Amino acid sequence: MTIFDYDDNEALGKIIAVDSAVVVVRVDELERLKRVQVNRLVALQSSKAGQHLIGVVSRITRKAPDGGVELDADEDNGETVELPENNLVRVSLIGTLIDRLGTASNVFRRTLETVPEIDANCFALEGERLTNFMQVISNVAGNGPQLELGKYTLDEDATAYLNGNRLFQRHAIVVGSTGSGKSWTTARLLDQVAALKQANAILFDVHGEYKTLVGDEFRHFRVAGPGDLDGGAALDGGVLYLPYWLLGYEAMVSLFVDRSDQNAPNQAMIMSRCITDAKRAFLEAGEHADILKNFTVDSPVPFDINAVVSELARLDIERVPGARAGSDKAGDFNGRLSRLIARFASKRLDRRLGFLFQPHNECMEMEWLTTMAHKLVGGRGSQADSNGGIKIVDFSEVPSDILPLMVSLLARLIFTITQWTDIEKRHPVALFCDEAHLYIPERASADSVDDISVGIFERIAKEGRKYGVGLVVISQRPAEVNRTVLSQCNNVVAMRLTNGEDQSVIKRLLPDSLGSFGDLLPVLDVGEALVVGDASLLPTRVRVAEPKYKPNSATVEFWDRWNDEQAISDTERAVHSWRRQSAL
Repeated sequence: MTIFDYDDNEALGKIIAVDSAVVVVRVDELERLKRVQVNRLVALQSSKAGQHLIGVVSRITRKAPDGGVELDADEDNGETVELPENNLVRVSLIGTLIDRLGTASNVFRRTLETVPEIDANCFALEGERLTNFMQVISNVAGNGPQLELGKYTLDEDATAYLNGNRLFQRHAIVVGSTGSGKSWTTARLLDQVAALKQANAILFDVHGEYKTLVGDEFRHFRVAGPGDLDGGAALDGGVLYLPYWLLGYEAMVSLFVDRSDQNAPNQAMIMSRCITDAKRAFLEAGEHADILKNFTVDSPVPFDINAVVSELARLDIERVPGARAGSDKAGDFNGRLSRLIARFASKRLDRRLGFLFQPHNECMEMEWLTTMAHKLVGGRGSQADSNGGIKIVDFSEVPSDILPLMVSLLARLIFTITQWTDIEKRHPVALFCDEAHLYIPERASADSVDDISVGIFERIAKEGRKYGVGLVVISQRPAEVNRTVLSQCNNVVAMRLTNGEDQSVIKRLLPDSLGSFGDLLPVLDVGEALVVGDASLLPTRVRVAEPKYKPNSATVEFWDRWNDEQAISDTERAVHSWRRQSAL
């Protein structure tokens, strides 16, 4: 049954001019013209039975300019047609709704197989018809993959749905200037995911603003800070250590080897050899013969870092027999590893990096990785308590200089675990990357921690769909986010953006026929988003609904606070926390 059951007397007006992708509609009644709004959807009779063309209102005039209306969007063409009538509406055609296609009904296609005929009727899309049409756009049946984002701005009676499968299969970005409602929208998406029985999503929380999302649906982890090192809390207490042995070869080199040192190649080679030997010793002591056969320097196997440093120190002062009997000479690495050893020492003594180099005792057991990985990658139903489908990892106490390395370490771990899981046992997981510009930057110097992080997220963006790993990139500065990662995001949820560079990035992500919708970005209201992509084929302005659990990201009301009667200050505690590098 068609969703467009219009009567002719409901028509806004009739088509009086047709171009390849643009039509002009004459509206005879002024009251009906007042119902039309720019960027509103309309339905037009097609020359083919059983079809309606869908368009977007791009211009409304009460008088044809200079005696004509320009039909071609290319201003250099300048072709006009004489239209003396008033009350004209210009409509850009964007697709076709087919009443029945095979066994399917109400199928929308982003193609124009026909164009309307002169005098064909044009109808407004509003109310229940708009809701029904947008459900078709999202390919969402009543019991299908509904993700309710909010209400359409131009018709608040219509609910805005996204197709949950397509949103996460084909990656998404959520962008907006500070205070535009970006965190609010992220929380709304998490709300919708959390309600599912087998929900599985991980949020990288850089500033700790999602601590307020509490309930059975959520499980919180906090990367260990200096204050946790002596407290004994571990994974069961929500404290997450990321021990050094999880780092791959490239990450180890970026941390410990100074690329400007002329001995850097030798240092990287000998460090790799020492780490491999230390891992072999651990496996032999634990009698892990099956792993011994095929492990590499990148294999996530615990090892004694003290043994590595001791071996490096020995090689740095090693002397070997000389050519003459009874003589000796400097070894191959004598004096060439001192800077490497010094960097090892400084990193290991830095309590801010305690989560990395001073891990809890349980982290040095082979079984710990399996337990930790399942808590992160396992869906809600597979957890021991059947709770915590949304995992929120707080990185707020991780030093900014190695934040990209640590976030990407966790992302690589999740992607690799999923990759090595049998297809029939693989459970999809979505990675919500808050403040993505901090660890997936557009500009990253070679061999830096940024470069390693970008490489990992680029791979997830390109290959994640095949393994059931989706990305949701969240940022207030899309111009500073890696372009390769953004290009793989086929869904855009854009809040208000005032910076020209940021607007340009989002406009490039929109389909050519929808490029003009980018002009809406600076005028969107707080909590209002422009949504376009595979999850919703048409560009739509949506007023995002209030999330069940709100993030702690409310904008501080400066003037109101300054006008308070009571003074608020806690400088002493702030200084103390700064000195001890922990907010605990």
